[in-house]
Amino acid sequence: MNGFKALIFDVDGTLAETEEVHRCAFNESFAHFGLDWHWSAELYAELLLVTGGKERMRHFATMRQPKTEISDERLAQLHRYKTIRFGELIAAGACALRPGVVDMLDAAVTQKQRLAIATTTSRDNVDALLLATLGQRGLDLFDPIVAGEDVADKKPAPDVYVKALALLGLPARECLAIEDSRNGLVAASSAGIPVLVTRSAYFKHETFDGAYAVVDSLADLAKQKIQV
Repeated sequence: MNGFKALIFDVDGTLAETEEVHRCAFNESFAHFGLDWHWSAELYAELLLVTGGKERMRHFATMRQPKTEISDERLAQLHRYKTIRFGELIAAGACALRPGVVDMLDAAVTQKQRLAIATTTSRDNVDALLLATLGQRGLDLFDPIVAGEDVADKKPAPDVYVKALALLGLPARECLAIEDSRNGLVAASSAGIPVLVTRSAYFKHETFDGAYAVVDSLADLAKQKIQV
């Protein structure tokens, strides 16, 4: 691994296939608060085009027939419960890191490449995943961690990447973003950062024109002789 001074990782779908855990946590939250909502895998795939949990729930409320009115207070209540439930599921071992992730992180440390996170998900969700899969080392590996609540606009806006670059103090061309979705590719590219795409379960059929490279798994990097 060489050529880039920093690797900036997305989280959901990139570090781990967390989306099914998120979907389960959303559905449990809806049931807990007495809503007659249920997100199937097919519906959730469509809703994932809206980034951010609160934004996704509000979008769903407005797309229903008849349209459902949902207050900011109820939305925040739902999101708090969902975040807690997601953390509990992750802590119980609901999701492992994707193949090749640990090897890529270890190689970056050996090569003295910096590691960062730029994600749409909340910081609580990031911490829950890192602690469950890597322990305290996971929290120590990444600096900075820029989460959804740290910026005004979420992906595909470039805000999280612009902030990550500022905190790293590096030019975009010296960093590599690792993403799994078209929204992530657009966000990082808009900030001038080359993007390595690792196809995930929910976004594997999207097109990734303009990416630095596209792989099915980070475990394929050596096989395809991709230098990062």
